[in-house]
Amino acid sequence: MARAMVLLCSLLLLLGATTTHGMGVNWGTQAAQNVNPSVVVQMLKDNNIKKVKLFDSDHWTVKFFAGSGIEVMLGIPNNQLKDLGDHDNAKDWVKQNVSKHMYDGGVNIKYVAVGNEPFLKAYNGSNLKTLLPAMENIQKALNEAGLDHIKVTTPQNADVYESGSGVPSDGNFRKDIRDLMGKIANFLSDNNSMFLVNIYPFLSLYQNPDFPVEFAFFDGGAKPVQDKSISYNNMFDANLDTLYWSLKKAGYPKLKLAVGEIGWPTDGNKKANVKMAQRFYDGFFRKMATNKGTPLYPGYIECYLFSLMDENLKSVAPGEFERHWGIFRYDGQPKYPIDFTGKGNDKMPVGAKNVPYLEHEWCVLDRDKVKNPKDSSIQSNMQYACAMGDCTSLKDGASCDNLDLVHKVSYAYNNYFQINNQDVEACDFKGTAKIVKTNASTDGCFFPIALQNAAGFRVSIATGMSVFAALLTLLILF
Repeated sequence: MARAMVLLCSLLLLLGATTTHGMGVNWGTQAAQNVNPSVVVQMLKDNNIKKVKLFDSDHWTVKFFAGSGIEVMLGIPNNQLKDLGDHDNAKDWVKQNVSKHMYDGGVNIKYVAVGNEPFLKAYNGSNLKTLLPAMENIQKALNEAGLDHIKVTTPQNADVYESGSGVPSDGNFRKDIRDLMGKIANFLSDNNSMFLVNIYPFLSLYQNPDFPVEFAFFDGGAKPVQDKSISYNNMFDANLDTLYWSLKKAGYPKLKLAVGEIGWPTDGNKKANVKMAQRFYDGFFRKMATNKGTPLYPGYIECYLFSLMDENLKSVAPGEFERHWGIFRYDGQPKYPIDFTGKGNDKMPVGAKNVPYLEHEWCVLDRDKVKNPKDSSIQSNMQYACAMGDCTSLKDGASCDNLDLVHKVSYAYNNYFQINNQDVEACDFKGTAKIVKTNASTDGCFFPIALQNAAGFRVSIATGMSVFAALLTLLILF
């Protein structure tokens, strides 16, 4: 009997080793090559991650979640909002992207995220008239299809609300969208959905040199911000409560809140590194494990970490760190120890299994042919490789910043070579490069190897990276 009790307790402990209640993860695929969805699903299961948020609704990708037990939030990109203002188009979208997965043992779709941060000021109001009609039509189409248990929401950037004095109680939606945000809140309330907001303490630290570093974390070392009787010692609580006040002033204080994106990047900037990312997540997971919420929004908070894996074709317009938000590398391998349960027992997460790579070979500067790496032609080659590849890890303060010039050129050459699927012609650079079989990585600087692309992903260097992003990379790096 005693032995049986020990086995039972061990089993219960094993079953309890899951993520913090309500924790999910974002999975984006803006990469030259992507890990096969079947491998991703297994990786999520191995790490007991029960929820995933997608940025589109690609049928080939979504089908792999069937029978997995993983709760899925589908995404609809901003460029589809206008078409979905037509109800017939919305009905077709639901039929093609939701209904097809609704069968015994199918995909557990719980939400559809219509648009993604559609009211960013950078969009110059282009989505103001199209978002709400698209949301209404998709929800109506879901209801008509007998899928009213699936709810429509929309991920908003935290800049849709603001506080002039810096304290949450002065928070309100931006004046230019205040009426519209009230209508969206009314829609979410009427349909028993949730207000989804993206909160990034890292961005506050990155964008504002005067932002107090400790306030981005959860260690309790920050100078508190006093708001009437409430004392805030971290940016997350203050930000979410600013949203609470904004909704309260709009007449919806009881609307469910959820965090669509939150995380910390690991490269591309001196503040984006493994040490700070681990510190952020450790504190965040500990906080979420208490299930206490914020001062004004106590209890359970549904959150989606950003993000699962690095994406080497994302635009660097916000910053070079954009390609390094992953808890896992581009190939699904973990970067640092972590404990999703918030118990503080950090260990390396379970990486992706049986990931197929291309040949173990690297493209580097040919020192037999190049005597002076400072030569203008070599620098021109490097600039081209960086503009059309990914040199974000060479940025000041990034992981490969300490390389000498020879290795920096090799890093640029190799990334271009790998992004182009190890095409021999992508390792020429006017005869100054060569392919080697010896790992070119150095201590602290990782030289990637391309993956065998999953068959359903149709990503190429031509379509995956805009000319604007490429030119911007060139200007920033050089």
